[in-house]
Amino acid sequence: MGMVDFSLGDVGDVLVKAREAITGEGIDDPVKKAEISLKLQELEQAINLGQIEVNKAEAKNPNIFVAGWRPFIGWVGGAALAYSFIIAPTAVWVAGLNGVATTLPTIDTGVLFNLVLAMLGFGGLRTYEKLKNVQGNH
Repeated sequence: MGMVDFSLGDVGDVLVKAREAITGEGIDDPVKKAEISLKLQELEQAINLGQIEVNKAEAKNPNIFVAGWRPFIGWVGGAALAYSFIIAPTAVWVAGLNGVATTLPTIDTGVLFNLVLAMLGFGGLRTYEKLKNVQGNH
């Protein structure tokens, strides 16, 4: 065929072998598996420690646009949830009691939940920790 003579099966094989090399799957030697697992844990810990240092540096910064962005997003998310689930429905209900048919602007709660849940740490990494039963084992 030419210089690019491979099939999708070849690409799949390469990806499977790469995954096995990273995760240690397909390795029968328990010592080698333990070494790979330890190395992955060390890499994860290094990443987490790096993020902690970044967070500390941001928190110490006197500039509100550096140190205040996380609390700002948290307060905006909390206010938006309060509006969507408490304030707006209550206002519409009270208006209806007084004979006024009204609607209030709505917030896309799908996007809002993604933002708030990410800020609370309920993302995929937490699920991964739970599946591997390593939560709180730092």
